[in-house]
Amino acid sequence: MGKKFLILLMPLLLLFTIAEAEDSMSMALENLSLDEALELVKRDNLELKISKFNEEIKRYEAEIAKGHSFGKFDVTVKDAYSNDAGNVFGFKLKSREATFGDFGAEEFMNNMGAAQNGDMAAAGRMYKDPPNRLNNPKSRNHFQTTFNYMVPLYTGGKLEQYRKITKSLELMSRLDTKKLLNEKIFQVKKTFYDISLVDDYISNLTTIISNIDRLAEIVASMKEEGYAREIDKLEVEARKSEVVSMLSQAHFNKKLAYQYLSFLLNQDVKSIQPVSDIPPIPNIVKEEIQESNLDIQKAKLGLKIRDMSIKVQEANLLPTVGAMAEYGSSDDTPLNKFFDKDFYTIGVQAKWNIFDGNINKNNLEKAKVEYLKTQEQVNLAKKGIYLKVKKTLTQIESKEADISSLEKQLEFANKVYETYQEEYKEGLKSISDVLIKQSKALEVLLKLLTAKNDRNVKVFELKSIINEGETI
Repeated sequence: MGKKFLILLMPLLLLFTIAEAEDSMSMALENLSLDEALELVKRDNLELKISKFNEEIKRYEAEIAKGHSFGKFDVTVKDAYSNDAGNVFGFKLKSREATFGDFGAEEFMNNMGAAQNGDMAAAGRMYKDPPNRLNNPKSRNHFQTTFNYMVPLYTGGKLEQYRKITKSLELMSRLDTKKLLNEKIFQVKKTFYDISLVDDYISNLTTIISNIDRLAEIVASMKEEGYAREIDKLEVEARKSEVVSMLSQAHFNKKLAYQYLSFLLNQDVKSIQPVSDIPPIPNIVKEEIQESNLDIQKAKLGLKIRDMSIKVQEANLLPTVGAMAEYGSSDDTPLNKFFDKDFYTIGVQAKWNIFDGNINKNNLEKAKVEYLKTQEQVNLAKKGIYLKVKKTLTQIESKEADISSLEKQLEFANKVYETYQEEYKEGLKSISDVLIKQSKALEVLLKLLTAKNDRNVKVFELKSIINEGETI
């Protein structure tokens, strides 16, 4: 009885196990670290996956271009059945079976014999009557197996350049993927720091609400003693309502940031490990930037492709030579006496354009101009990227100066607020004065967090520009 019960229970246990596994797979990620997030974005980001597929496509295109140099080998099997006089005679000829009888030799000899015996009508038939066996043959099968090989011998270097161009385009696609990876890493880091700063902002707002609650208690106490008015209470309540609204907006922004992080990682992220460190400024060396920057690498690669395009256009002015070889056998039954009835054909073809209205010549000149244009684009990219680096460094320095100043301003604003709160208790300041100073402290806090965020964004942008070597 117990074994039967276990057998009946097994499907339910299996379903429960599968459900548990699905639930664990769909669980949101909690306490996610930045390093873990960076590994996830490399592995699961949808845009990066699409870019990797593009790399695969370009790799196969390069293999296709390479394959053209090896020529083309085909095998063709034909099966035909016909009573057409031309076809049947051709079938026999292909099968090496044609005889004089196919030309009416038997009818000719019979008429000749009759004519020699004095039948003058037979002499006329000998020259005038068409051979019946040739013109009205019996239906015949025809099986032919043919092997064909065609190969380019000389193309003026065109095929070689096509191979190089497609290989370079494959490399270009890898550079595109690497640039996209840098962008996604930048976005993940920025989002982590955004969430961490929002958490800091939420913590400060929560503290401010606690301070307002204490201030409300002071106002209530002073009102009982006749030192505060109803308007003071209303001002405090209005101020709290304003800060609560700001806190609600901060939570909403945090939710949006988590949604975006989940999109980047292609995973549901519930919580992260806050990052409190300040991202350091990377070391900048002009020569290294010009070697490592992806835009400059792409521009240089584009210049090489332009040079290859010139060689392709030059090849159009040169002759092309190709060779072909054909081998096969024919019979009225498949593969019968294959080597007794085989045949072969070999040949070489040369082609050289003499006149095309200067189309090829003008295409060559166009390719040369495009090369010169791309050369200047490479120079522009080098100078433009370094200018962007210097500008970003200056912006970082500016933000760091702002942060230093705002931290001092915030410290001062908080002390002023605390002082005004104490003076309100003594009746030296109005509640409006206290709340104004609190607003000032909050304003400085917002500017400080914004400056920190701007500074971090510029550092991440700089790291993306210099391409620190992240790979998938």
